[in-house]
Amino acid sequence: MKPKQTNEQIKGIAFGLGAYALWGILPLYWKQLQHVSSTEILAHRVVWALVFLFILLTVTRKLPSFLSEIQYIAGQPRKMRGILGAAIMLNLNWFTYIWAVNHDHIIQTSLGYYINPLVSVLLGIVFLKERLSLWQMVAFFLAAVGVFSLTVQYGRFPWIAFTLAITFAIYGLFKKMINIGSITGLTLETMLSFAIALPYLGYIYNTDNSSFQFVPSVTTLLLIGAGAVTAIPLILFAAGTKRLPLFAIGFLQYVSPTMGLLLGAAIYHEPFTLGNLLSFMVIWTGLIIFSLARTSFFINMEDKITKTWVKIVQPPL
Repeated sequence: MKPKQTNEQIKGIAFGLGAYALWGILPLYWKQLQHVSSTEILAHRVVWALVFLFILLTVTRKLPSFLSEIQYIAGQPRKMRGILGAAIMLNLNWFTYIWAVNHDHIIQTSLGYYINPLVSVLLGIVFLKERLSLWQMVAFFLAAVGVFSLTVQYGRFPWIAFTLAITFAIYGLFKKMINIGSITGLTLETMLSFAIALPYLGYIYNTDNSSFQFVPSVTTLLLIGAGAVTAIPLILFAAGTKRLPLFAIGFLQYVSPTMGLLLGAAIYHEPFTLGNLLSFMVIWTGLIIFSLARTSFFINMEDKITKTWVKIVQPPL
């Protein structure tokens, strides 16, 4: 590998780890706003994320090209429908995550983001006609066993985990189908959400139900900061994906839910039994196999297994 490529990959790993580490500690941030309703937090997250993104576009001198791209996309109804669908899924995901964290379900959010890549693959099979390799099927089986075991232990269906997994997977599908730049897409999605979020914040402020005040306070500063904590990890993620192969990004993405799991169990003392740990270990095993399924080692092993199986079912005459 050339030194330049090595440096780019090191940068990619640093950016990727930075993004997932920030996502991993995000529950600590939302917990500071536990006294604020999840709907109000979400609305502020949308409004201040849009402000942050426009500041970023202005500082990086990308605002003119962004406006030109908007004009181009506005003339394509299919892309606009895709962006609207992505915005709806993203807001459902954000609301569920914030609500879950502030109602002591951090471990379930971790489960959701472990399940997410598997749901994404299923959507790829159904809508994009993608095919699974042998090892990806093995990974699916292991993950399904782990999730079923956790469901039995919970005694109820883990709806938070599946809502997070499904909404973010559908969001990713929309993003793949509309195929526009990450910052452009996020800004447009946020603009569509802004049209609802700002009037809602105005309504609760006028009815004295708002936690936001136009004077400095910890709550007000945290609500404003929600824009930055939303946008910065996404920017780091975009920088990382440009420099790393897909399997490396796929492997790094488990940093975030693992940190969330540790926070939920160790810091916030959510219930986590030995049975839960064993079930998560089965899921982790499946996800490691899933992440490495496209490497040469697993591809070569799959070829050997396939050839051996052919010999068994079709012995030579």
